[in-house]
Amino acid sequence: MPRIENDIKLDFKDVLLRPKRSTLKSRSEVDLMRSFTFRNSKGSYRGIPIIAANMDTVGTFEMAVALHQFTLFTTVHKHYTVDDWLEFAEKHPECLESVAVSTGTGDGDFEKISAVVEAVPQLKYICVDVANGYSEHFVHFVRDVREKFPSHTIMAGNVVTGEMVEELILAGADIIKVGIGPGSVCTTRKKTGVGYPQLSAVIECADAAHGLGGHIISDGGCTCPGDVSKAFGAGADFVMLGGMLAGHSESGGEIIEKNGKKYKMFYGMSSDTAMKKHAGGVADYRLALV
Repeated sequence: MPRIENDIKLDFKDVLLRPKRSTLKSRSEVDLMRSFTFRNSKGSYRGIPIIAANMDTVGTFEMAVALHQFTLFTTVHKHYTVDDWLEFAEKHPECLESVAVSTGTGDGDFEKISAVVEAVPQLKYICVDVANGYSEHFVHFVRDVREKFPSHTIMAGNVVTGEMVEELILAGADIIKVGIGPGSVCTTRKKTGVGYPQLSAVIECADAAHGLGGHIISDGGCTCPGDVSKAFGAGADFVMLGGMLAGHSESGGEIIEKNGKKYKMFYGMSSDTAMKKHAGGVADYRLALV
């Protein structure tokens, strides 16, 4: 029989933050800037720790340029070519300190990420991203990236449990992406039954990461600014946004017209739309999640 957890697990919608006394006279006095030094890379970060998700409808070069003006971060999606990165680096060298180059763990991904990082040596961050980070192959891939790029800060995920956070940090990752299934266009929980309530995942994973000197990203589940506050309150060092940054002029996605109104496409990266666009279709063994 499967093991059933006795304690209650919570999503953002299940809680509110209880107010506390403050010495601030106004919200204008709040300092949003944060500074971190990372466990494995020894690299440092200073900025507002909000991250645009590495979806092709969100994590675009245009988004990176826009967010950099406000010291926000962008994980750029993995479908840009080496030449695309070279052009971006030439036009916007100032943005390279606040972007990560993303990669999966499939055939050719290690070679491509190596080519991008070697072509654009100013890049400091690598995001190793899969939908479900509970495979030995994923851990080995993270370890290989750390071995090849010892001074780069590595983001890796996604996972939702403390023990996997610890394993990835010990394998060489610096920042662990936490969240399986909470995204606004993600149906992983419905289609596979896999997931974990996001607020509880952040609380537990932050505790595990901070015990080793690592950091976490709360990835998914934020539908409004209040959810971002809850993620930080739960212990997240960074908060990653997808749906909240979709549909803007800097976002990717085709413009479609429906009933006389124009909309921008927004979809998950395991969706039928994404797989047809980037992989030529849905593989026989795969289920299109959205």
